[in-house]
Amino acid sequence: MKIALHGASGYTGRLVVAELARRDIEAVLVGRDPERLRAAAGSTGFEVRIADLGDQDSLESAFAGADAVINTAGPFARLGAPVVRAAIAAAAHYVDTTGEQHYIQEVFDTFTGAAVDAGVTVVPAMADDGGPSDFISHLVGETVGAVDRLTVALWYRDGGFSRGTLRSLDPDRLFDGALRYENGDWTTYGAASHATWRFPSGDVPVGVGKAALPPVATVPRHVPVRRMEGVLGGSFDALKDGIDPAVLDSLPEGPDDEQRRQSRWTISVEATGHDGRIVCGEVEGMDGYGKTAVIAVEAARRLVTDGAKPGVLAPSQAFDPESFMDFLAGHGVRWQVSEG
Repeated sequence: MKIALHGASGYTGRLVVAELARRDIEAVLVGRDPERLRAAAGSTGFEVRIADLGDQDSLESAFAGADAVINTAGPFARLGAPVVRAAIAAAAHYVDTTGEQHYIQEVFDTFTGAAVDAGVTVVPAMADDGGPSDFISHLVGETVGAVDRLTVALWYRDGGFSRGTLRSLDPDRLFDGALRYENGDWTTYGAASHATWRFPSGDVPVGVGKAALPPVATVPRHVPVRRMEGVLGGSFDALKDGIDPAVLDSLPEGPDDEQRRQSRWTISVEATGHDGRIVCGEVEGMDGYGKTAVIAVEAARRLVTDGAKPGVLAPSQAFDPESFMDFLAGHGVRWQVSEG
């Protein structure tokens, strides 16, 4: 097995490099800066290949011989499409770590036919927010059956965000431009249906607001649901007007190792069936960036070893949700589905 990693010199990319090395998976690190790539490779012995997003032929050549491509380089809305296109042209499966809801929609709309024709599988949003929220929503949906309303709530705390994550946060799309799924289509909408949310680890309800969460773009593709939306816990008022690029450039690249390991994330799902039955799902973990590396590498590995049908797929269409969540439980992630 050989995995090509695009974005290896970034904050999340270096964590993926470490995870590939830990699992003894052969890797090729792809990017445009040879010095940064060699620094990211360190003592792993991973091959370095130089390619530029503006040169499609060089990207395809860099991915040649790889069984799968992992892409961690955002903002994906601006930088992602050439990498997907090159992976498909190189007949390599593709996984990325995007959390950008609108970009996920664009991948489904743009690349499904090409991926089917090439016989490869493309799975966007395999990160701490996208993969587990899609899996737990699928398991909740299976328990309910036909779902009338499904809400996914995400809550980050006790940590910070990398510069790459902050650069990927388009305020217009993340907040006012958030999509809701309703009666067979995705549309923007007004206020969220919840102003507060009681998370499993919280003593009191947490203020939430509507947000463009990845599962809203993926879950309706495999769960029969009439209406679905996502909400984000905590206050993100400081992000709603965007961040000045000069301020962003002055920030640390990301949380230090101790901050990263102490950060917590919670996904809480509530589904109401047409009969009024309520089923909840919960996922909790530490170190979202570290878990993202684990999720992305495991997803690429499973595509290579186990296979999936060709095309662009939601996480639960490409992988068995319970099996993947049980795998994450071995990495300290707690999950459960319960009624009431």
